[in-house]
Amino acid sequence: MFGLYEMAFSGLTWGNILMLCIGGGLIYLGVAKKMEPVLLVPIGIGIMMVNIPLAGLMVYAPAEPGAIPLPASGGLKEIAEGKIGLLNLLYQYGLESAVIPLLIFLGIGALSDFSPAIARPLSFMFGATAQLGVFIVFLIAYLTGWFTINEAICVGIIGGSDGPPTVYLTVAKAPQLLGPITLVAYSYMALVPILQPPVIRLLTSKKERQIYMKPQMREVSRLEKVIFPIAVFVVSALLVPASAPLIGMLMFGNLLSVTGVTDRLAASAGGLFVDVLTFLLGLTVGALMPAAVFLNPKTLIIIGLAVVAFAFGTAGGIWGAKIANLFLKEKINPLIGAAGVSAIPMAARVAQVQGQKANPRNFLLMHAMGPNMAGAIATSVVAGIFMSMV
Repeated sequence: MFGLYEMAFSGLTWGNILMLCIGGGLIYLGVAKKMEPVLLVPIGIGIMMVNIPLAGLMVYAPAEPGAIPLPASGGLKEIAEGKIGLLNLLYQYGLESAVIPLLIFLGIGALSDFSPAIARPLSFMFGATAQLGVFIVFLIAYLTGWFTINEAICVGIIGGSDGPPTVYLTVAKAPQLLGPITLVAYSYMALVPILQPPVIRLLTSKKERQIYMKPQMREVSRLEKVIFPIAVFVVSALLVPASAPLIGMLMFGNLLSVTGVTDRLAASAGGLFVDVLTFLLGLTVGALMPAAVFLNPKTLIIIGLAVVAFAFGTAGGIWGAKIANLFLKEKINPLIGAAGVSAIPMAARVAQVQGQKANPRNFLLMHAMGPNMAGAIATSVVAGIFMSMV
């Protein structure tokens, strides 16, 4: 018995110990601070699982020195022979095939209300300009030579602040970076209330933040709600065919929720179904974070570039709103542009909080939800553009 303990602890490196602490830290943030708990808790457990020596829950294939290893592949036979672990199968059939992120987008669509974006179509401009961070970080990552072009587009898409497109694109173009990119993307999405306010205060004056917008928005008819997901899917698929899987699942889920006759399907897609997929995603992503992957220079660079992406994404949305105000008689509060980075609904809540601090009469949440939802569509389109161009 002592020999087994000795063998287990002899395989425990300082890197493993650090990763066990990081996994525990994510669980703490999820449980104690309630920061994206449905994702950070499974990710934390997955990190701990893969960094315990000899557990064999996720087995990695041999890699060249300095290269980021990838999970080994196989089936039930290989599990029985100890060549791969259970989490290898979840990675193969859930993430590598892109099934989990696409189905999660179906559930998100069923839970989404695009009425604020439909009521103010200008929201789509802010969702588009908020993609500035995606392109700036892509250029930085590629032109500096730190990443290949395939890796650079996956690092850049973090700036869209939308999990499923990030996972989908990374699985297709740079699976070796899936663990670090997904962990950073979801962690920073939870940190939006901390990351955005300094950028907002830097780029807007108190007078701009005080701009009052009437709480009421025009009522959107049921017909508009039904036509919207169909029209968005058709237009997006025609213009950017590679975005069809993402946009298609998002809009299909939304269509289920607005028809008025498929409520049971919408409730299923947006309920237990998406919950199961979410914890499978978190667990598998955590298992992609052994010490050899996380303690790699590229991972540390990704952590830094993600902050740049979020900052420029927030700035792009604000600048988009300021440009619109040059042509509008009834001015809009530029804070709602900052919600274009997606990160639903955290970015919209940040706009609400910052707006009320400047002017207690402000109630910007519904106004900000328009760019917030538009940002999810814009990020999916950008992911499709990257998929088709690279």
